[in-house]
Amino acid sequence: GYITPEQAAKLKIIKEHFDNLEARKAELEELILALANPYQQEISIILTAPGFKNTFTAIGIISEIGTNMEAFPSAKHLCSWAGLTPTNNESAGKKKSVRVSKAGCYIKPLLVQCANAAIKSKKHPEIRDRYLRIKKRRGHKKAIIAIARMLLTALYHMLKNGENYNSDLYQKSDILPITREITVEQAILMAQFQGYRIKSATE
Repeated sequence: GYITPEQAAKLKIIKEHFDNLEARKAELEELILALANPYQQEISIILTAPGFKNTFTAIGIISEIGTNMEAFPSAKHLCSWAGLTPTNNESAGKKKSVRVSKAGCYIKPLLVQCANAAIKSKKHPEIRDRYLRIKKRRGHKKAIIAIARMLLTALYHMLKNGENYNSDLYQKSDILPITREITVEQAILMAQFQGYRIKSATE
């Protein structure tokens, strides 16, 4: 086709604008990498997890949750903070909404993107199998949130223990201290809450 001088001038301006944006983007990425330089060990650990193949993705995770997992008593607390835990809204025996909270407006979309990538990987069948099992019962959206929670649980243990990803990390549960004690009254209340009817030894 034929390009008029006016169109050529516009294309030149657009190209210069695009090149300028690319240059600013490169400068910003260089600054981010410089700020993340002290966390190279943690970044390399995160990059071993499924769905985390980009350095800036790992930096985004660290910028949200940090590297010191002592700030969170358990992986469940971290998942709740990130808005990946279903709410428990029940009244008079009727369960209402179990939607996840609006917390984690930055880290939650990032983890969901990583989860979408992880379920397509053939290197980690435990993730895809879990996704397919939940999808059959609850649908795609709830299954993806479950996988995102699974990944964040694994990241918690990886950063806390300084170890690379393995398929057993997300299954780790927080072990309660052996010195934990409750009173008889508390035990009775817990049993009643679970639906048990308490009766005396003479009955």
